[in-house]
Order: sequence, then structure tokens, then C-alpha cells
Amino acid sequence: MLRVHFTAEDIARVRVAAVPDPLWEIANSFQLLASSDDSPVFGQWRRLVRPLLGPADALLTTLLPPRGYSPDFLTPDRHGTLDLASAVDTVLATPRTRLRADLTRLAGSPHRRRTLRDLRPLADGDPDALRRLGAALHGYHRRALAPFWPRIRAQVDADRQDRARAALAGGVDGLLAGFSPALRWSPPVLEADYPVGREVHLRGRGLVLQPSFFCVRRPVMLADPAADRAPVLVHPIEHTLGWAGGPGDGRSGAELGALLGRTRAAILEDVVTGRTTGELAERAGISGAAASQHTAVLRRAGLLLSVRRKRYVLHTITPAGLALLTGARTSV
Repeated sequence: MLRVHFTAEDIARVRVAAVPDPLWEIANSFQLLASSDDSPVFGQWRRLVRPLLGPADALLTTLLPPRGYSPDFLTPDRHGTLDLASAVDTVLATPRTRLRADLTRLAGSPHRRRTLRDLRPLADGDPDALRRLGAALHGYHRRALAPFWPRIRAQVDADRQDRARAALAGGVDGLLAGFSPALRWSPPVLEADYPVGREVHLRGRGLVLQPSFFCVRRPVMLADPAADRAPVLVHPIEHTLGWAGGPGDGRSGAELGALLGRTRAAILEDVVTGRTTGELAERAGISGAAASQHTAVLRRAGLLLSVRRKRYVLHTITPAGLALLTGARTSV
């Protein structure tokens, strides 16, 4: 069981990360590839990516076992700077003492009993070993994540819009309660199922809620977060089936032609901030059935993402939809 204890000051310092963190997505997705999880949500992605893995990924296989501890230094807190290049640079600049501590802990993990011999150069901060790690992180991201990143980003954006709606309706209490069932909010404690027992006291540092596309079933926290920084809780999001391919991959001229029309253009612009089907119908002055039909056309064209929540369907714009909308505005 994971139990995160809040003070009144912590409640005021809760925030939701704006974008997916490439390092967490690397770590979580690589572990998912190596696990026995057979979720249909990731089935197509795994079939596409597994043949692309090779000797260059051997180091990541050692560092990111499917179960148990993985080194904290691979997912550092970077104060909101989330581009891949700076992320990897931060990892490679990890102090030698931290490298050695994390890798010693990995060597003693119950699920990864091994000596530190193979990882000794990396633990010592050897420049060649660090370069190999950087190349492994960049290479895996390029092959396994970059081709899918717009779709990953769109689904994380949809999750963030859903969290924003919960916060607007119910404040931080509403935000934290909305993570059920993955997280259970019983003020002033946030609980979650966890492979080990952990009691985390925030002590005024606040909490960063980091959505992760490849986080599955339960949240993740660093084993040893920095004492002077807000802890990060990485949480799973809801997914749409077929995200790795299918509708929206190839936008034909007929599909784009079907988008022409004042109502669909208005809907596309409206979903930038996230709207339910009922809200779109009310704001456009059309029936719910008509709103569903319009969103289906936009969704098939890859310009809109629809995610079912508990009592409604939330529609958000995709990067392709935003680019089309931005282009239309600039051409006027």
C-alpha cells in the first residue's frame, strides 16, 4: 500500500504536469514490453515495436526490469523541462554518488539479484558508459515512441483536460477524488495499491501529478525523492483502443472534404479546451445525436480524440487538428 500524507500547505501546492515526460514514458514502456501484461490496449504497439529491439537495447534491459526497482536517476525531476534532449542530458549529468547508490540498490533488488560488475563503469561515471546510456535512451525513443508520440500526447492532453474539469468543479478535493479507482482520496491521505508498503509525508513540498501513457494499473513514485523538491506521482491514464494505428492514420481527401462546414469547424475549435458531447450540442444549438455524428467524422479524420469517462464522453483536439485549425486561422 502507498499512502501519501498531505498538510494544508501541500493541498495548495498540488499541480498536474502539462505534458508526458519522455523519460517516464521510456521507462514505463520498456518495462511493459518485457512484462507478461497482455492488455489489448498495448497489443498492436507491442507487435510493432518488439521486432525493432536489438543489441542496442541490452543496457536498458538491465536497467529497467519488468518488476521491482529501477534506478531513480533515469527519471529525474527537471522542473517542467520535458524535451527529450535536455532530459537525457540531465540523466547523463547525474552525480557519481547517485549513480553508484541507485545501481547498488538495483543489484540487490529481489527481482534482479546480480553483482554490480556489469554496471561498474556506469556506476563510476565512465564517459563511454554514459555515452552508451545516452545512445540507448535516444535510440529506443526514436524507434518505439517517436512514431506514436502525437497520439500519446493527444491522449495525455485528454486526461489533463479531464483533471482540469474535476478541479474546476471540486477544487483539489475534486481533482484527487477523480483519480479513483487507481488512487483513493481520504483526506488528508492519498492511497493506492502498491507492491511494497510506503508512507510518504509531503511536509509542505506539494505533489506533482505526472500522467503517463505507459503507466499501467497503479501509480509509481521514486524510491528516494529529493528532500527539497515536490515528489512526483506518476499515474495511469485511460486509453482508447486502436491508438497505435487504424482510424486517423491516413486522412484521405474525402475525409478532409467531409470536414468542410461551419458546424464542424466550430466544434473543432470548441474542443481545444475539452468538451463533452452534451456541451457541444448545447453550444452549437444541435441535437446530441447530431453532435455525436460530427465528432465521429472529426475523430475518423484524426483531428479529434474522444475518451469515455464515467458518465460522459470527453472530446479533445489532437495535434493534427490543432495544426489544421491554426493553419485555417493564419490563412484568413
